[in-house]
Amino acid sequence: MVLVDSSAWIESLRRNGDMRVKLAVEGLLDAYQAQWCAPIRLEVLGGARLEERACLGEHFAVIPYRPCREDDWDRALALVWRLRARGLTVPWLDVLIAAIAIHDGVRLYAIDAHFREIARHTGLLLYRPGYGGSFNDADGG
Repeated sequence: MVLVDSSAWIESLRRNGDMRVKLAVEGLLDAYQAQWCAPIRLEVLGGARLEERACLGEHFAVIPYRPCREDDWDRALALVWRLRARGLTVPWLDVLIAAIAIHDGVRLYAIDAHFREIARHTGLLLYRPGYGGSFNDADGG
């Protein structure tokens, strides 16, 4: 399973979005490997235009969803302290998303650069799409 960050969802939904991201998200969906979680839901659906909300809600209703639990917040707090001790300041929801991915042992597909920084200092595994955006089950993290 691959936790798909809002940065990738939003880019893939843009009319003129990056084709590599569009193909990667499509590849994850085709392989039934895409997953999302509570903070990603807030970022994607919270920023949706009124006319897109119902359609997006239906689209995301069939994708595996990971609810946010109380212990996720505790892990995110510990992670943010660890990152700040190393001089990294990261948006709060992105720390929570990273903490969930690390805890669940799933890879994260994101196009935001700060996730690469988080991965350099933690056990966060980032997803790299295969050729032409196909699902890559053996990318080694």
